[in-house]
Amino acid sequence: MDFADVDEPLVRDVLSEYGELTRRSMQTYLPKDEPRSYLYELIADYPRRGGKMLRSSLCIAMARATGAEVEDAIASAASIELLHNALLVHDDIEDASTERRGTPTLHALHGIPLALNAGDAMGLLCLLPLKDNMRRLGLGTALSIFEETERMAWESAEGQALELGWRRDNRTDLDDEDYLRMALQKTCWLLAIYPMRVGCLIGARGRMPLDPLIRLGFFFGAAFQIQDDLLNLAPGLGYGKEADGDLLEGKRTLMIIHALQHASASERRKLSAFLGRKRLARSNSHIAWVRALIERTGSVEHARTVAYALAGSALYEFDKYFAGARQCRDLRFMRSLMVWVLRRSH
Repeated sequence: MDFADVDEPLVRDVLSEYGELTRRSMQTYLPKDEPRSYLYELIADYPRRGGKMLRSSLCIAMARATGAEVEDAIASAASIELLHNALLVHDDIEDASTERRGTPTLHALHGIPLALNAGDAMGLLCLLPLKDNMRRLGLGTALSIFEETERMAWESAEGQALELGWRRDNRTDLDDEDYLRMALQKTCWLLAIYPMRVGCLIGARGRMPLDPLIRLGFFFGAAFQIQDDLLNLAPGLGYGKEADGDLLEGKRTLMIIHALQHASASERRKLSAFLGRKRLARSNSHIAWVRALIERTGSVEHARTVAYALAGSALYEFDKYFAGARQCRDLRFMRSLMVWVLRRSH
């Protein structure tokens, strides 16, 4: 696979263009009623902070590449971003994160009860654009998108449960397959599988199969997640999350799993003890030791190797799925994403 074959300016342009269209649509769904200071200002916070808008852009690009107009996909794109931001609020609470998109997390600003309620409300708000699909796309397609949304929501909840449960029980017996199964559910469905399947429903209206998009979305989404884990160790400009946050939270990243498998017995015991501590009990010296361990055991390089293999598989699945398709800007954008995922710095 040619990992140099990426049009980064195109990726930036499309993310900017489709992202702005989605933001405008989202604004129309954000209530401006009371209680403003306790709910609706909180709901509007994360959407106003920006973000890559990758999920919504992927949905719009897939819809256009398979025959739809931009306007056909805007409501679904807005729904995807609203739900994504709702889950970020909950993730930040569950992880005790302190920073999101370069700013204190919602619960750090307003307390857990108000932030949790705002996340719940935003999750409900994402249903409004899906209702609007009935007028634009017809009842059958709108219902199919609802069903895709339901499946994605369950997959995401199960994946999150795995990650949280592993941390609660201080699991140290995991392998790469466990990690990838968790990433498939927690990350890949919302990041890639769901947006592409919804976009295909909007554009192709049944003329193209949906099931191959699960494999494509898994390979792409898992590569994205591993790169995200790597960036957390060495965040670049614009990363926007807490540096070493994954280590502070005790997450079972691919690097931690690999280190547990390849460290000495005494190092495994020490790493297991570190992972079993409460977040506030993990000191800077602890973090420095873990960082050194995952470098020494080759765990960072292992993660990079797996990410490249996954991205290569995503390119293969993409080319197979769209073999014979008419080339267009949206197809070039989506194909470039398969490689861009390894180059991104935030």
